[in-house]
Amino acid sequence: MELEFIFRDSALRHGITEVDIRHAFETCCYLGQYQNRTNVILLLGFDQDANPVEILYNELENNGINVFHAMPCQKKFYHLFERGEKS
Repeated sequence: MELEFIFRDSALRHGITEVDIRHAFETCCYLGQYQNRTNVILLLGFDQDANPVEILYNELENNGINVFHAMPCQKKFYHLFERGEKS
């Protein structure tokens, strides 16, 4: 089943496009709960130009993804690329 994305305006404010967000999901290097917040997931991946990006989203019913934050990856998350965890 294919993921159904909802892109909030807040997810696009830092210049990351919907296409880049989808690409980051395909190139996911890290996936985990964000700061112990219920149903907030941090995904680290790469945009189409191979730049690292960070994405925050919620999982919805029926394989839905609510993306509300996307931006170039902050340096504080770089160490997570090396861990390579996907939960």
